[in-house]
Amino acid sequence: MAVRAAVLPAIGSPLEITGIDLPDPGPGQVRVRLAAAGVCHSDLSLSDGTMRVPVPAVLGHEGAGTVVAVGEGVTHVAPGDGVVLNWAPSCGTCHACSLGEVWLCANALNGAADVYARTTEGADLHPGLNVAAFAEETVVSAACVLPVPQGVPLTDAALLGCAALTGYGAVHHSAQVRPGETVAVFGAGGVGLAALQAARIAGASRIVAVDVSAEKEELARAAGATDYVIASENTAREIRALTGKQGVDVAVECAGRAVSIRAAWDSTRRGGRTTVVGIGGKDQQVTFNALEIFHWGRTLSGCVYGNSNPAEDLPVLAEHVRAGRLDLSALVTERIALDGIPAAFDNMLAGKGGRALVVF
Repeated sequence: MAVRAAVLPAIGSPLEITGIDLPDPGPGQVRVRLAAAGVCHSDLSLSDGTMRVPVPAVLGHEGAGTVVAVGEGVTHVAPGDGVVLNWAPSCGTCHACSLGEVWLCANALNGAADVYARTTEGADLHPGLNVAAFAEETVVSAACVLPVPQGVPLTDAALLGCAALTGYGAVHHSAQVRPGETVAVFGAGGVGLAALQAARIAGASRIVAVDVSAEKEELARAAGATDYVIASENTAREIRALTGKQGVDVAVECAGRAVSIRAAWDSTRRGGRTTVVGIGGKDQQVTFNALEIFHWGRTLSGCVYGNSNPAEDLPVLAEHVRAGRLDLSALVTERIALDGIPAAFDNMLAGKGGRALVVF
């Protein structure tokens, strides 16, 4: 069956909106009709080669939709069910999984190398980060779908697949923000806005949002920021001034740039904690001298997928949504059609706009 999709023909090439031939689900697979998909900066990192992906591919890893059909052996979902796509399903058997660190599963992205569909000319297509959400429909492993929690609209549920889970997890799992602590969030995109809301939920006493764009201040304050700082060479100094010259307890970096990682580190107090969520390229080198590492006693840690377990964390996020503490729609700055994805990529490259949501 032919469906429309956004295809990446080669690394560094523009996305092409075209028809693809999608097969029926085989054993252990599920076919999903997409309701919505988020356009994430990680998709841009795939398209420009920052992260490796087999091509040609259909990108898109943050989505939700309705089950159309299931293959043999699939029992946890059925046709008509609403599902959230999980782009990094854990295998349960590798070393990381045996330690309970399912977000570091060594086999989570094995499916990205599979051929899951073909172009109308017969060329093999790969499913990006496993789920190929930039399409009207997709076929995925049953491990890549989780039931949509009750009370969460299907289009909003798409944001649970990456932005909300990553931002929330960065604050609650990685940084482990405690009530009364001060927090700075670098980058006010979808993940950053989720992190701001998560810091508010955690009971942070002061929440500083940092971004290069003055236009995002209103969004950041609505998400929970008590202060807003325009990124500059003085960012750390400004944040320390807001916190009695001490610095914040926790910094969450969501941009993946060397300069903002360094600024996040410099913005924390002695003994503070910096969590890096943003995905940067190999050319983004961050340097520290041995003396400052000793003197400041700070912690710098990476964060993959919010250090989350989607099966356990989605119900928790859903409860926050139902209680009005987490606003998924606030993570989105524009709603677009499938044809608008290439323009959304151009905006990200230019540093404009925020998180676009493709509504099918």
